[in-house]
Amino acid sequence: MRFGITQAFSCSYLPEQHEQLLVFAGEEKRIAQRYAQLIQVGFRRSGEQIYRPHCPHCHACESIRIPVTAFVPSKSQRRVLARNAKLKTVLNTHPQPEYYPLYENYISSRHSDGSMYPPSEKQFNSFITCTWKPPVFIEAYDNDQLVAVAVTDVVEDDFGHAGLSALYTFFDPAYAQQSIGTFMILQQIQFAERLNKGWLYLGYQVEGCQKMNYKTRFFPHERFSEGKWCRIEKKSA
Repeated sequence: MRFGITQAFSCSYLPEQHEQLLVFAGEEKRIAQRYAQLIQVGFRRSGEQIYRPHCPHCHACESIRIPVTAFVPSKSQRRVLARNAKLKTVLNTHPQPEYYPLYENYISSRHSDGSMYPPSEKQFNSFITCTWKPPVFIEAYDNDQLVAVAVTDVVEDDFGHAGLSALYTFFDPAYAQQSIGTFMILQQIQFAERLNKGWLYLGYQVEGCQKMNYKTRFFPHERFSEGKWCRIEKKSA
């Protein structure tokens, strides 16, 4: 496999740090299979690009994944499921026209201080589109109203590590008080189980970045640290 290293730039997780990325640079027909291998060692996908943080003086980013069959929802997560019981979730294999207005409202309302603001259709399409690995979309509806979308990869693997990979979730800000972000992760876990996938990959957990802490509330989970996956069980009360 061939890789390249980006120049250093300001870290989007820890503002006082700079980050570099190790980027897969192979030109081959079986890139989807390569992605399935690389996600096992901490890589992620954004659009067409497969990458992993490669910072000389910082190792805060750790890939995190949930073993689907071992996962047990906490009391608070069961309350989230009950609170959103009226919502219907479906899996769609093609993006819909209603997605972008929902995304635009989400970014403008909740992330106006982030790198994805201001939103645009070009930006939106660039991260949900991938020629070699089209994502699927888990949609949540309140009656006939689309209120949330979880953009998700289906990772195929021949070595027992097949799973779903959570790329990005956006939702109607009016549903934030229902913890709909957590609800959509729980739906991804449920869909992974239905599809007989062993893992849900959540991306990077970054110690010191409060907005990433929600990923550590799902137990058990595993973190990729120092070249291996380490399981973390829920601490006893």
